[in-house]
Amino acid sequence: MTSPKPSFDVDDPVSWDSFVASSDPGSYLQLSGWARVKAVNGWTATRLTSDASGGDIAGAQILVRRPRPLPWGFAYAPRGPVASSWTPETIGAFAETCRTSLGERAGRISHLRIDPEIEADGPLDLDGALRRALRAADFRRAAPIQPNASRIIDLRPDEETLWGDLRKKWRQYVNKARTAGIVVVDAEGDRLPEFYRIYRETADRAGFLIRTEQAYRDVWEAFRPTGNARLLFAQTADGEPVATLFLVRAGPRVVEPYGGMTAAGGDSRANYLLKWEAIRTSREQGATSYDLWGLATGGIAHFKTGFGGREVRYIGAWDLVLDPLGRQVYEGAQRARVLWARRRHGLATGGSAAAFSGDGGSDAA
Repeated sequence: MTSPKPSFDVDDPVSWDSFVASSDPGSYLQLSGWARVKAVNGWTATRLTSDASGGDIAGAQILVRRPRPLPWGFAYAPRGPVASSWTPETIGAFAETCRTSLGERAGRISHLRIDPEIEADGPLDLDGALRRALRAADFRRAAPIQPNASRIIDLRPDEETLWGDLRKKWRQYVNKARTAGIVVVDAEGDRLPEFYRIYRETADRAGFLIRTEQAYRDVWEAFRPTGNARLLFAQTADGEPVATLFLVRAGPRVVEPYGGMTAAGGDSRANYLLKWEAIRTSREQGATSYDLWGLATGGIAHFKTGFGGREVRYIGAWDLVLDPLGRQVYEGAQRARVLWARRRHGLATGGSAAAFSGDGGSDAA
């Protein structure tokens, strides 16, 4: 699918965000708000665009971190690049721009990692065409940072059709929660402590790492002013929150990167009602797709499958190596740091640590 060919100042956040929102796909991790979120963790941001011969544009908001005492920075374009057209020429032009201009704008860089939300063997990667184009442009496979698979619900059908796409048992659970007096409400930032309490309980129960409460407040404050963040609670008749979702939007796409429930929420099936209401009201608000954000475990994947949509597997992460020695040193240091972080938190060393990696990834949910 081809998106509009923009003409804009790459350093103007409003123009850049318009480009991202109009792209297909366009991710909230490429919006200027995400650069502000990551700035508090020591990441700097720069944006690059390239023009292919046909006038097609590819661009990325690139986050750079410089771990001491290494002389190199690591560059990462979360869910980037975004493009007006995905062709070998566009990819080649983008790679060349990164080779010639990234160092000028961001200093000495070991490698650039990208992980665009392109479906493997999907319309933009027929028979692996896009992956071949990436290899031809000297990108190489890399370890994933963002979830490499998700479940996406097309919100363009009417509500009755979406309801019918839920499994029968899921519809029964939604109705059970309603009968039990569970209601779903939108909330503002003053309830972020309640969100974090539930999210922390969920993380402790499921065994994944999350960030501090302030990190989620940073996300809220970056995206709420533009209407691109929602905080939802499922709560009992007396107002006790038992499940929560934190949604972020880019253009017509809604993503649910963070969420959780209490033990009581599980017993009442409040999480089923909450998920359905998030889907239904996102459609009411004009969204055309709802991304359930990752399939972290078998149980989570099973839960999400019951809400319809389809599973999407992406082409994965790719590195453009700008300094081979720098990349080798950085990867070794990163593996050691993640291993130490998991041991310090008392978690199994074989699990995913994307939530703690600091590489721009979102938490497991």
